[in-house]
Amino acid sequence: MNEIICPHCKKAFKIDEAGFADILKQVRDREFEKEINERIRLLEREKDSAVKLAEANTKNELQASVAKKETEIVKLKADKEAEISRLQAKISAAETEKKLAVSEAVNKVEKERSELASALKIKEQEKKLLESSLKEKHAAELKSKDEMINYYKEMKAKLSTKMLGETLEQHCEIEFNKLRATAFQNAYFEKDNDARTGSKGDYIFREEDGEGNELISIMFEMKNEADETATKHKNEDFLRELDKDRNEKKCEYAVLVSLLESDSELYNTGIVDVSHRYAKMYVIRPQFFIPMITLLRNAATNSLAYKSELALVRKQNIDITNFEEKLNSFKDGFSRNYELASRKFRTAIEEIDKTIDHLQKTKENLLSSENNLRLANNKAEDLTIKRLTHGNPTMKAKFEEAAGE
Repeated sequence: MNEIICPHCKKAFKIDEAGFADILKQVRDREFEKEINERIRLLEREKDSAVKLAEANTKNELQASVAKKETEIVKLKADKEAEISRLQAKISAAETEKKLAVSEAVNKVEKERSELASALKIKEQEKKLLESSLKEKHAAELKSKDEMINYYKEMKAKLSTKMLGETLEQHCEIEFNKLRATAFQNAYFEKDNDARTGSKGDYIFREEDGEGNELISIMFEMKNEADETATKHKNEDFLRELDKDRNEKKCEYAVLVSLLESDSELYNTGIVDVSHRYAKMYVIRPQFFIPMITLLRNAATNSLAYKSELALVRKQNIDITNFEEKLNSFKDGFSRNYELASRKFRTAIEEIDKTIDHLQKTKENLLSSENNLRLANNKAEDLTIKRLTHGNPTMKAKFEEAAGE
């Protein structure tokens, strides 16, 4: 709260910040200044009127007490002068207060402008620092790449072809062992020392899930050579053998980690898929060794649920197939047994029919023999000497002779 003394009643009163700010605003206003000047003129007129009134009163009372009136006039003039001085002091104080308010406002604006300028300056500095940081980071990355390029160039210049390959293997093994404890707890990554099939890769990576089922397997081959090597190899020179090693060691994927063909835009772009030539095979640079494992493992993990569902469906299909096979086997066996029984039944019926035919023929033969015997009997009964000698005079004479004797 701020305390202000009224110029009329001489009483002090307090106003809040809003009121005080409003008064300050009025002080800044030209209208307020005009009002002050008007009040001064009014006071001057009041003073003149008072003086004239005092002079009139003095003249009226001059006869009674000239000395007293002069004293009162002097006192009145002194009071008026004091009042004028006080008012002038108030005006001066108001002017001063106005100047202070203006000065404070100006200072506030200057301060805000200075703060804004400082903020802008800080932003500019931050921008410059960010640009400088990005430039330094970019320069550091370029320097790191240049150092890596120089490192490999120096390494190629110093080491033999065989040692270069071994150094690349060590690099990959070290990179893997850095993450083995945290990211590959259920993984196997060791050199392929099994040459019973006639060849072997460099490293085999295998990983299992929590139940001991193989999640993924990768056959790795690392290839490198020095710049001064007379015969320059190409990546494709090793793909066939790598595919053979993958199949013999029963690995799902094959990856060639290679520094060969260092100027090839194809192999320098990143992971190169050569599955169009050999199934599930990739060619990478050493910096993609860990990302390659991670990508293949994540893909295998994502497909594990689908594999489980597929295995379940296949198992169900196998159960249905087994049921169908048993049903078909029963139907086939029943059909074979029915066919055999039917064939034997038909054979038996045919034999019976043959037997019936034979018996029927025998019956017919017997019936025919009986008829012949009947006819023979009839003929025998009808046989007489007369009939025997009819047309045979010799036999007729013999029978007559025998009958006479």
